[in-house]
Amino acid sequence: MSLIIAYIGKKGCVMASDKRRIAYFGDASAREKLEEELYTGELTSDEELKNRASQLGISIKITEDAAKIKSVEETVMGEVITKGTNETRRKRIYGTTNGYQILELLGSKVTSRESGNSSIILFGNKITKNLANNLLKAYWKPSYSLKYMGDVFKKVLREISQKTPSVSQESDVILVQKKLTSKDSQTYLNEVIQRDLKLLGKFRNQLKEDLMEKTRTIELARKIVNEGEIGDIVSIEGNMVQVKLNKNIQAFDGNWKHLVGPGENVIMFFNINENVKIGDKVVISDGDLRTLQNKTSLKCDIILCNL
Repeated sequence: MSLIIAYIGKKGCVMASDKRRIAYFGDASAREKLEEELYTGELTSDEELKNRASQLGISIKITEDAAKIKSVEETVMGEVITKGTNETRRKRIYGTTNGYQILELLGSKVTSRESGNSSIILFGNKITKNLANNLLKAYWKPSYSLKYMGDVFKKVLREISQKTPSVSQESDVILVQKKLTSKDSQTYLNEVIQRDLKLLGKFRNQLKEDLMEKTRTIELARKIVNEGEIGDIVSIEGNMVQVKLNKNIQAFDGNWKHLVGPGENVIMFFNINENVKIGDKVVISDGDLRTLQNKTSLKCDIILCNL
């Protein structure tokens, strides 16, 4: 669901992209059929896309805020992403004055790489690239300034958006004009790309860590005790009691850091006027933490979970 247009030459680099993303929810074979019809040009408007998705039992979510191009130091980087079951595939173009490189990545690992000094390059599906090629032939003049080229690219994207729902009317344009020879541009691109891919690797590792932590939190949240016996009061001091946890109970703080395991003591508090005794059993009943014998309410700042 992307169209990226890039010019790279001695004047510099200008790149434009649409801002649309389409998410599909439903049967895999039906999603593939819908995408095929979209990419071959059978669907020509948002209304046709929505109606066809409904016929196939597919829910779709269309957003118009995707950033598909960005400045990376004194280059412009454009990217299209395909998310698989286990890994994300990326196709990137980095462009600057007198040079570009096109990379294909699996995760953050480069699987293919090609380079050149000047070109007009298109990233998109078959229908959008065909439409863009025809429109550029009609509008393009090599004598244009970079800024005017950017205006032409925006016009092309806008016209294509009226012929296929895979492209939005809104677009981004970025240009760079760094003084570089053809030889120097590739050296510069290699350095920029190396730094950018290093950042991508760190970003992906952080995402994995965040996902693992989120998964752990979900698993622990499922184990929160809502009903049942917690342990026994083993000491009393003022309005504070120590409760020895049962063999199947453990305790965490509010950030899900493990504090106390089975058979260990946790601190709880009660109203000083209430009656508690050593040996009283502590339970959670109807969501309330209390003693079993006198139903004395207890308070604690920990999360109690089953093993």
